[in-house]
Amino acid sequence: MKVELRAFVVGQGLALPEPSRTWTIGQLIDWLAREAPGLEAEGWAICADHEHRAVDGAMSEPGAHEALDTLRAAGYPLAVWTNNARVVTESVLLRCGLAGFFGQVVTRDEAALKPDPAGLRLLEAAFPERRIWVVGDSWVDGAAAHAGGAAFIAYGADPAELARRGVAPRIVLHDLRAIAGWLETAAW
Repeated sequence: MKVELRAFVVGQGLALPEPSRTWTIGQLIDWLAREAPGLEAEGWAICADHEHRAVDGAMSEPGAHEALDTLRAAGYPLAVWTNNARVVTESVLLRCGLAGFFGQVVTRDEAALKPDPAGLRLLEAAFPERRIWVVGDSWVDGAAAHAGGAAFIAYGADPAELARRGVAPRIVLHDLRAIAGWLETAAW
């Protein structure tokens, strides 16, 4: 997605600054909105096209159903917070048989893209009596959690990339089924 988005920008005769090589999709779109506002919608269309094509191959992570069953049985309210569009998110959750687990879904249609913590604020409003733990597979998940004051559990994330981006997870797990057991022993 990022490669195609960058190619689109360059194809429009715009010169991306050198630091843009490490930008997130959101940062690229924000830059495009500032530099060529008339092209922002086309940039988002590229993102949406990639997301829609990804739905066909979407599968839940190994252990996801078991982990969610265990967390739900332990009384944890569950939510999704994603940078994807709502229609894509709902399609993937249905395709993977995960939709019934989540009481709240926050997408880029409701909140600014991570690493902005705006989505976390919506989750805090939905679950005012609960501490929020963010489980994510990338540095933007951790950066958003940290920016919003939530603890971050990294799942399968690259520890070197997390460190390079200044993200310190509480733990890096490689099996989703380990989350519930770890939470039982974790101190905030």
